[in-house]
Amino acid sequence: MPHLDIDWKLPDGFAYDSLVAVPGRILLIIVIGLAFRWFINRAVDRLVHRAARGNMPGFIADSRAGEFLDGLKPANHARRQQRTETMGSLLKSVSTGMILAVVVVTSLSTVHIDIAPIIASAGIVGVALGFGAQNLVKDFLSGIFMILEDQYGVGDTVDLGEATGTVEAVSLRITRLRDVNGTVWYVRNGEILRVGNQSQNWARTVLDVTVSYNADLDQVQRILQEVATTTYENEQFHDVIIEAPEVWGVERFDKDGVVVRVVLKTAPAQQWLVARAMRQRIKAEFDRAGITMPTTFPVATIHQEQG
Repeated sequence: MPHLDIDWKLPDGFAYDSLVAVPGRILLIIVIGLAFRWFINRAVDRLVHRAARGNMPGFIADSRAGEFLDGLKPANHARRQQRTETMGSLLKSVSTGMILAVVVVTSLSTVHIDIAPIIASAGIVGVALGFGAQNLVKDFLSGIFMILEDQYGVGDTVDLGEATGTVEAVSLRITRLRDVNGTVWYVRNGEILRVGNQSQNWARTVLDVTVSYNADLDQVQRILQEVATTTYENEQFHDVIIEAPEVWGVERFDKDGVVVRVVLKTAPAQQWLVARAMRQRIKAEFDRAGITMPTTFPVATIHQEQG
């Protein structure tokens, strides 16, 4: 049989490229990917830690307000921390997936595999998903930032524009809240342009009291200050009213009478409770002092003659 002389000599540099250079490049890509992933995760952890602390007001200096902040709804703090940790885990998963995809594609390119079809396919799929689910992506992104920034949470009373009520559930896509009439509203997060939170950190009771034009305004303001201070010092409202009340004075002149404003800083979502208590006490004190409050409806006086 004829003898076949086959030359198994490898091309110059093949052994070095296949055994040293290419694995070294792949290892370097993996190390860079891990370092970038560590940096992203650290940044997410710092963001989550900052969001979990919440935004406490810096204006409170007196002892009573300080005591109030120290015990400010631990359940709400736990809820905020749980939500931010969940969002941090989600952000870490998304960033890890993206970094892994970049590492894999770059490694395939290093071993001379054509990645153009992969990138083209990913681009086509991305465009299709972008057109088909742009509203869904908008809702999700809005939900992520709402949760991270702790704009509102379950139990907060919020004004979302068309809907106002108490938040019952918050997800990445929708917010569910119930108004004072019991109607449940489902609001897409991407459609929320502004949020008015009436339950965050503190609230304020603003009472505009209307008295007749012949009333002594100095006496009216003195009575309002006394009623507000008595309510503030009441043990029942110790953890509800967090700062000394103020009478701001004459607010405006209406056709029905003079409007005098008194304000009280309260715990979150307690402004309505304080307002109801104040109205009842103000009415009782005005009756004792003979100060009349104008009515918004006509009153007929009937005189009966004895005969």
